[in-house]
Amino acid sequence: MLGPYSPRDDIPSTIRLVGMTYIAGKVTRPESRARPVKVRFIVDSGAVYSVLPQRVWTRLGLQRKRSATFELTDGTVITRGVSQCTFEITGISGTSPVVLGGRRDAPLLGMVTLEGLGLMLNPLTRELLPMKLTLASVAESSRSHPTRCSLS
Repeated sequence: MLGPYSPRDDIPSTIRLVGMTYIAGKVTRPESRARPVKVRFIVDSGAVYSVLPQRVWTRLGLQRKRSATFELTDGTVITRGVSQCTFEITGISGTSPVVLGGRRDAPLLGMVTLEGLGLMLNPLTRELLPMKLTLASVAESSRSHPTRCSLS
């Protein structure tokens, strides 16, 4: 005879970690002619901003433009500097905010940077793909006219 069903019966006692996605990239200081620094990034779909370890951002000469407060997964709250950096990933380059990480921080590629480069992470295959980029436009119909404002 079967006992009562609990929805928690289906949950395994151990959870396997999903594979990490890594991508090679290059970073430079915006408007710099210096040689780019090669970095092996962890693509983190849970990270908003990208992070550069201290050894990388000091080598680039990045300076803090502002500070931001972040909550770590263990609940610890930290404050870090934020700057701008030019990223080159898969031959596409663009400037994005970057968190100025500490000595032991891993280089992370966050979603703001990926979206700015027109890239997305496929959640099933964990590969980077070009985004379908769309623009909105307003079509003027023959029955309606745009609203006109007059300033006096």
